[in-house]
Amino acid sequence: MELTVLALLIVAAAYNLAEGATRIGFYDGSCPRVEAIVKSTVRSHMSSNPMIGAGVLRLHFHDCFVRGCDGSILIDGPSAEKAALANLGLRGFEVIDDAKRQIEAACPGVVSCADILALAARDAVSESGGQFWPVPLGRRDGRVSSASDASNMPSPLDSVAVLKQKFSAKGLTTLDLATLSGAHTIGQTDCRFFSYRLYNFSSTGKPDPSMSQSTLAMLQQQCPRGDAGLNKVALDTGSQGSFDSSYFKNLRNGGGVLESDQRLMDDTGARITVTAFGVAGVTFRAGFVASMLRMSDIQVLTGSDGEIRRACNAVN
Repeated sequence: MELTVLALLIVAAAYNLAEGATRIGFYDGSCPRVEAIVKSTVRSHMSSNPMIGAGVLRLHFHDCFVRGCDGSILIDGPSAEKAALANLGLRGFEVIDDAKRQIEAACPGVVSCADILALAARDAVSESGGQFWPVPLGRRDGRVSSASDASNMPSPLDSVAVLKQKFSAKGLTTLDLATLSGAHTIGQTDCRFFSYRLYNFSSTGKPDPSMSQSTLAMLQQQCPRGDAGLNKVALDTGSQGSFDSSYFKNLRNGGGVLESDQRLMDDTGARITVTAFGVAGVTFRAGFVASMLRMSDIQVLTGSDGEIRRACNAVN
């Protein structure tokens, strides 16, 4: 498929906001200030900690991939989702809790935590220089949060084949996989999640051969051999605070930090998307909107299902 054709398809999908279980303007009558409150809260937190935006975006992703987009990732507890191994590095909970407190003061018992999280993820992208888009709302909050349910979360150690299976199970495509991986254009990760690529890839005692020499040298300096692995490294070298297409350009040049990111170049379908986005940043921005809209609609609770939590970290 030619890149221009792919771009047109992505742009068309991005703005196909068909009415579903959720809808744009859901709170126009019941809580008209909700979007303004979430936006100002995200902006305030990002002004003091720019990297927290990436944490909020990742929170939404982890929420939707376990039991659907129901805010269950926000619930506290020793056996709740956030206690799962795959979720231990999550950040940004305080942003959602802050927004929820303000919204409850303005419109008590009206706005779900799941909707606040969806809005905050959008605003984190927008505040980082990415696309702004209308978010369909009307989700309700789940009452169940179990760490065991997070056992099948996508992992940076997964092969592309496994990732495609996990995305497909949620109704998402290879295009969505490659596009949503572009969220790594902002934020950081710990050395421990990829240091094996630097020194002992596949138990060979050598670096991952798919990594460029310049990237290898830079990461070995940031993540010394034998270190505890807690040093923070930008997922998008040179552009960790800007929501742009440089992440995809890095992948094309062997500059992916996580193995699962770099392996996108090994899959024909994913490689077409990576190449298109690396060439045309506007195409990525539109495509990201389309994939976020699809992801944000996974197994949502609406109507009389679920509840509207009074506090996001606990069921009523």
